[in-house]
Amino acid sequence: MSLIPYPRTRHPFDLFGGLSQIHRELDRIFDFGPRGATAPSALDLLEGAWSPAVDVFDEKEAVRVKAELPGLKPAEIEVSVQGNTLRIQGERTRDFDEKRENYHRVERLYGQFHRAISLPSPVDASAVKASYKDGLLEVLLPKKPEAKARRIEVNDT
Repeated sequence: MSLIPYPRTRHPFDLFGGLSQIHRELDRIFDFGPRGATAPSALDLLEGAWSPAVDVFDEKEAVRVKAELPGLKPAEIEVSVQGNTLRIQGERTRDFDEKRENYHRVERLYGQFHRAISLPSPVDASAVKASYKDGLLEVLLPKKPEAKARRIEVNDT
């Protein structure tokens, strides 16, 4: 009986090498393509970027997007529409000084944030409205007339 040696695929002291492979596999599995929303990767989170949670509603006359952005001022949020993509971005800064505060735990994410959301229907970018209240950003994107469903009468010939 002979033993087959187990191949080493990484250096024995490379403690985090396997995490990057897991990250790539998860990105591949959960890649929703152009129809889904794009969010920062886990590597972006490690670099200080974070991604707000969003809900997208496809209503009869408009697309409505709600994003959780607690602790921000409206001036710190940038909303734009380009083609069929809604972009929400900005930056949340720390409201405390690291050197002076004796904090025990910090779980809130700080730094730049961005979301690019593919819209389910063509929208009229000139009529988009955004409002912000109690940490919730709401963006109303009216659909273009050609994107709205309409009933077509069938004639008897």
